[in-house]
Amino acid sequence: MNIVITGGAGFLGARLARTLLAQKQLSLAGAAPQPIARITLVDRAQPPADLLADPRIAAVVGDLNALLTPGPAGAAAVPADTQLVFHLAAAVSGECEADFDLGMRSNLDATRALLEACRALKTRPTVVFASSLAVFGNPPGQALPEVIEDDTLPTPQSSYGIQKFIGEQLVADYARKGFVRGRNVRLMTVSVRPGRPNGAASSFLSGMIREPLAGVKAACPVPADIPVALSSPARTVEGLIRAAQAGDAEWGPLTAVNLPALRASVGDMAAALGRVAGPAATDLLDWTPDPAILRLVKTWPGNVASTRAKTLGLAPDTDFEAVIRDYIRENPDAIKLPVQP
Repeated sequence: MNIVITGGAGFLGARLARTLLAQKQLSLAGAAPQPIARITLVDRAQPPADLLADPRIAAVVGDLNALLTPGPAGAAAVPADTQLVFHLAAAVSGECEADFDLGMRSNLDATRALLEACRALKTRPTVVFASSLAVFGNPPGQALPEVIEDDTLPTPQSSYGIQKFIGEQLVADYARKGFVRGRNVRLMTVSVRPGRPNGAASSFLSGMIREPLAGVKAACPVPADIPVALSSPARTVEGLIRAAQAGDAEWGPLTAVNLPALRASVGDMAAALGRVAGPAATDLLDWTPDPAILRLVKTWPGNVASTRAKTLGLAPDTDFEAVIRDYIRENPDAIKLPVQP
């Protein structure tokens, strides 16, 4: 099997690639398992060295829109024998609010260009599109439902959310026409992400754990009672792979599936940090409000149901303290504070 991961050099793309390489085979769309022969990682940056060292990895570096123009670059980014595409590449929420053109180019134009490249293969490859919880928003004067279901009408309140919702519809229509096999999955806020902060409005939901554990002060720019829907990196990758595995009848409608969410408040997350690393960690949290971030985050729902994901055998993380301990176990060199057993 030959797989493409856009955004493959990023944290989530690299983790997905490592997971696929470790399992060595994949059952695609309900078919019998096939060995994974090649994974093409498409990104603006080179993948991590451990991935480049694997002979099954091919790296294509450059702007996705430019790569997908007809010609040799496009053929390298989406080879003719591609059977599965995970489309993770995107400009994130804060970037899209600050630069409208960047968001449209990265999240709308690139998604359509990728779908056109897949259509040109004429082999109906499976496309797993990483959408977002941000397709749901709290419109002024119109409260969100108490629980967000798979079939709740998206009402995005940011450019990023709108672009992701358009992407869902594009994937669904290309699938309806038989050009691709479409799998839209709505990712929850992934925490804890290792590495450096990114431009997402939700970035602090990892930073408020990652930075204090490294002995560094961290911004927590929203009130403690703000509810959030979370997913660990491991559960998120599990959901992406399960979407690729599901057959058409098992998957059901072409509309998006909400991946499972761990429901918590920002205060709950801080309390879990305290149980793991004590007051030395929580004292590093700076609760100074940031109106720009709060304006986006408070429109996102915190209570998300995942009925369809449950039928696929997917489940949320059990508790956030366990998520933090998984992060510590996976990133020991990043931990500078003593951790409670």
